[in-house]
Amino acid sequence: METLHTVISLLLALIFLISGLSKASGSNAGLSGTRDVGFPDGLARLVGIFEILASSSLIIGFALDNADLELYGFVAIWFIMAEAIFYHFKANKIRTGFPAMLLIILATIGIATI
Repeated sequence: METLHTVISLLLALIFLISGLSKASGSNAGLSGTRDVGFPDGLARLVGIFEILASSSLIIGFALDNADLELYGFVAIWFIMAEAIFYHFKANKIRTGFPAMLLIILATIGIATI
């Protein structure tokens, strides 16, 4: 179970670090997904900052073996993905919401394996 937790922690940290940096920088590639569902660019950049913070929490929590920091990172990712799923459904783009569903499931497993 510890190996599963390690893999999920590091995978989510990498995904959200890259995604957060891409959104926070304001690049067209990073903001294209949020634009497709009608999410404002300014808020998307703020979400990118939260993704970077969640990723940092996972990385630092893993490195220091601090379960609380990891939990904060997983919970932040869970809420960010819940919001993403909501906006995908609201925009009638359910098919493009599947990656967010997979990531929320991984975050849930990460929380359960702490």
